[in-house]
Formats: sequence, C-alpha cells, structure tokens
Amino acid sequence: MDEQAQSKWNNIYADVDINRQSVSRVVEDNGHLLPMQGRALDLACGTGGDAIYLANHGLLVDAWDISDAVIEKLGFYALEKALPINAETHDIKEHPPAENTYDVIVVAHFLDRELMPILIQSLKPGGLIFYQTFSKVVTSTYTGPKNMAFRLDENELLDLFSDLQLIVYREEGLLGDLQRGFRNEIMYIGQKSK
Repeated sequence: MDEQAQSKWNNIYADVDINRQSVSRVVEDNGHLLPMQGRALDLACGTGGDAIYLANHGLLVDAWDISDAVIEKLGFYALEKALPINAETHDIKEHPPAENTYDVIVVAHFLDRELMPILIQSLKPGGLIFYQTFSKVVTSTYTGPKNMAFRLDENELLDLFSDLQLIVYREEGLLGDLQRGFRNEIMYIGQKSK
C-alpha cells in the first residue's frame, strides 16, 4: 500500500460527510444503460456516490479506495442502509481484480493509464466500463488536478479503450458557450465483446 498516497487521501476525506456524496455525470446521465443485476466495481470510489447508486440499482458492489478513512465511513453507511456494498481499502496496483469478474466498472476522477488493460480484462464478456475524468483542455472554470499527467489528452480514452465497443463518448473541449455543458472532463462508456 502506498502509505503516502493513503495519508494524503485520508486527510482529504477526514471531515467529509458520507451522506452528501454525489454521483458522477457518466453514471447519472447514463444509468439507463446499467444491467438490472450483476456485480460492479467502483474503483477509487471516494465518498461512494457511484457505489451507492449502483447498489440502489440492484447491483452487488465492490467499492475500493486507498483511503481507509473514507472506506470506513462508506462501510458504516452501507450497513446502516442495508446496501449490498463491500467497501474495501484497496490498492489496485498491488491487488488487481481477477479476469472476467465484473459486469460494470465505474471510474470517476482517477487516472492511471497502466491500469486500463487490467480493467478491460476484469470485465465479463458484455460488461460495461463507465469512465469519467479530467481533460487537458480546460476552460476558465478550471477544476481538477494541476498536474497534467493526471489529465487526458483529446481522444485519449478512445485509444486506451480501443478494444471495447464504444457506447457513449463526450468531450466538448473549447467549442461553443464555455459557460455551459460538460467542460474540463471527458466521459466514456464502452462494452467488452460478448
């Protein structure tokens, strides 16, 4: 476990209220594409908004994050609400998921390009990946990491997930009215062949 990263994220989540979690746009806008049952992974789950959404949709959810502080809060929340969420402190680099395990994988605001092949292998045939993270093309309403290594180039997700069938892709860049729309981020949904 990367103790420095864990300490950083524990500090970020120290005072967070798990009852005020939010759902990523890629999941919220496209929840109708989710299967009615199956197993899901919310990777780098943070406060668990996506995990909670997936569980309420009827999926059995593994929620992984490097922060044991936020995982403890999410675990208590899931227990209190009787949600099928297995909240686990987990470093995916040290312990990647097994092949053909998940019907759905959600990743929001986390980027490690080396993990993309592992995520694809972890999907069951016909499985979906919902991915949303920050773009290098930013507007004046700048959000996200300052380190550009943690941001995507234009169309990069299309290349990283080229082995999947494209279902949804949204990357608005600097077109049109920059005060509206889905800015500074990229969303992608792809399906593994059956």
